Amino acid sequence: MRFRLEFAGPSAYLGQEIRMTGQHMAKTNPLQFVQQVRGEVAKVVWPTRREVVLTTIMVFIMAALTATFFSLVDLGIRTGLAAVLTAF
Repeated sequence: MRFRLEFAGPSAYLGQEIRMTGQHMAKTNPLQFVQQVRGEVAKVVWPTRREVVLTTIMVFIMAALTATFFSLVDLGIRTGLAAVLTAF
């Protein structure tokens, strides 16, 4: 048996009562399910080859920039820590 949760009242604050209703979900046979899946997949807008290439290049550029940034931060922390430790 499947249940659907509903909040009791228009405002959903913590501690409010939650009641369960015994409403069942609609059942479909496997053929209808496959037809519905094919219909939903047909609605998907697939990216073009150019969009995929451009976004891939952007990801590599951002990864390189991020790696450079963290390398410089690491170098700065390491240099500062080495200076502090040699002072004592």
